[in-house]
Amino acid sequence: MKIVTLVENTASGCTLGAEHGLCLYVETRKHRLLMDTGASDLLLRNAAALNVDLTNVDTVVLSHGHNDHGGGLPFFLEINGQARVYVQESAFDSYYSIHEKPVFIGLPEGVFDHPQIVTVKDGRQIDDELEIFSGICVSEPVPSANRTLWVMKNGMFMQDDFRHEQCLVINEDGRRVLMSGCAHHGILNIMCEYVKRFGTVPDAVISGFHLRKKTAYTDADLAEIRNMAEKLLNYGTVFYTCHCTGDEPFDVMKSVMGDRLFRIRSGDILNF
Repeated sequence: MKIVTLVENTASGCTLGAEHGLCLYVETRKHRLLMDTGASDLLLRNAAALNVDLTNVDTVVLSHGHNDHGGGLPFFLEINGQARVYVQESAFDSYYSIHEKPVFIGLPEGVFDHPQIVTVKDGRQIDDELEIFSGICVSEPVPSANRTLWVMKNGMFMQDDFRHEQCLVINEDGRRVLMSGCAHHGILNIMCEYVKRFGTVPDAVISGFHLRKKTAYTDADLAEIRNMAEKLLNYGTVFYTCHCTGDEPFDVMKSVMGDRLFRIRSGDILNF
C-alpha cells in the first residue's frame, strides 16, 4: 500500500503547493483512490508534479461536507469520468464557520447530483479492501474547535453534529489503515468506534485531529491534549496527522507519543 499526500497545509518540497485542505492518494492491489480532494485545483497540480495519474483513480471518499476537503472535487471530475465518489447523504447541507460573521464552508454547488456521486446513509463495504463507516458514538470529549462550526436548517443556524463525517478503512494483506479527514467526532471516539466494529485496532491512522485554534491554548486545553495523547498511546497504533491538528498540539502530543506520532505534508509518501 502506497499513500501520497497530495494536498496539505504545508509542503515538503519547494515545487509543491500547499493550502488549507487535505487530499490523500492511495494505491492498493485493487484500487487507485482519493481520500478527500483538497480545497481547489491544487490536487491536479501537485499530482502532476508527483507523477500521480488521477485519471486512473477509481474511488473517491469524502470525509465530510466541508470545502477544504471537497472543494477540489469539481476539478477532479473534469478529468476523471469513472471514479465513484462516496459521500455521506448529509454532506451537501449548508455548512458555515462562525467567528465574527458566518462564512459558508460547504461543498461546491452543482456537484451533489453528478452521476459519479454515490450517497451513503450509514456505512458501506465497497469490497474486501475498502470499508466506510460513520455513526460514531461519542463518549470522549470532541474538539473544542467544533463550537464555531454550524449548519443552516430551515433558515436557522444549528450546531453541527457532524453526522456527515465518515471514515475509511483500507485492508490489504491483513494490514489495516484507518483514514479520517478532521476527526470532528474526536479521534478517541473514532478509535473506540473502530474497535467496537472490527474487534481489533488499526495498524496505522491518518487523520487531522481538529485541535488548531486561532486563540491561545489554555492550560486546560493543553492538559486535555496531553491526556488524549496518553490514551492514544495505549492502542499500539502508529498515527500520522496533518491539516487541522495545529503546531502546538502536535508538539505536545509528540512529546507524549514519540515514534507513534508523525506529521505528514504535501509530497510525503508512506509505504505499508
